[in-house]
Amino acid sequence: MKVRGVLLVLSGPSGAGKGTICQALLKSRPDMCYSVSATTRQPRAGEKDGVNYFFISKDRFEEMIQNDELLEYASVYGNYYGTPRQYVEEKLSQGCDVVLEIDPQGAMQIKKKFPEGVFVFVVPPSPEELSDRIHKRGTDSQEVIDKRLSAAAAELACASKYDYLVVNDQVDVATAKVSAIITAEKNRVARNCDLIDKVCQSFLLAQKEEQHG
Repeated sequence: MKVRGVLLVLSGPSGAGKGTICQALLKSRPDMCYSVSATTRQPRAGEKDGVNYFFISKDRFEEMIQNDELLEYASVYGNYYGTPRQYVEEKLSQGCDVVLEIDPQGAMQIKKKFPEGVFVFVVPPSPEELSDRIHKRGTDSQEVIDKRLSAAAAELACASKYDYLVVNDQVDVATAKVSAIITAEKNRVARNCDLIDKVCQSFLLAQKEEQHG
């Protein structure tokens, strides 16, 4: 019997290394896939519908909001972004683990609608390391960097609302920890009730056949 997949929700401040951990997980766990979001913005060059995003109209997105078809959503610079419930449910039912990298606000929306998800907060080993990582990117102005560091402090205050905390000192070690969390969660008794029932029924059937044999 195929065990239902696990929804992994990964959050953390900018510079914590969430994206790197996600990519490493996808490479090391063939049974894992990335959650595809829906958006109302226009596709950029090279983007494919159903791969990078589900590109839909504003009317359709608002219909999805009304019908509770989204695990979370937000409006960013005039466009909607959200996580379709159906896509996640289909992948989980196929036994595929789904990873979703998202900010704490979106994660808490998901936790209300999908409490059986596994919520992991990734942090750097120190504030100094976080600042150093953001500066080393070399892609942001000092003003943007200051905003990211300020936002990081607010996001770190949300860590207590998550199930697990992983310090990303070394990417391979942090990835191994997150992978171990997923493996442990997949073996929770609460996630394997159907399997337990099937084993028990098989055991009882075997006993009856032995008694009447």
